[in-house]
Amino acid sequence: MQLAVTVEEMKNYLRVDFEDDDALIGDLIRQGQQICMDVARITDEDEFENLQGTKIAVQYAAAYLYEHREEADHHQPVSYTHLTLPTKA
Repeated sequence: MQLAVTVEEMKNYLRVDFEDDDALIGDLIRQGQQICMDVARITDEDEFENLQGTKIAVQYAAAYLYEHREEADHHQPVSYTHLTLPTKA
């Protein structure tokens, strides 16, 4: 899978300046991209990359996954609703 965002771009977006999480961030970029492609109902990676706003959408999804990695419910898949609607406290 060709990534819409590099690990370095994502680290800059997250303001991460260490290398310990590079593999994790790479995995989260791939997962974030797949979530965005699923939401857009696009299976062609080239078509997805040519859409406007692709990079920021993937960064947003990957950042959400990174910032909430400790509280993740691994039994419930991440959905568009989880990424776009705030949760009630």
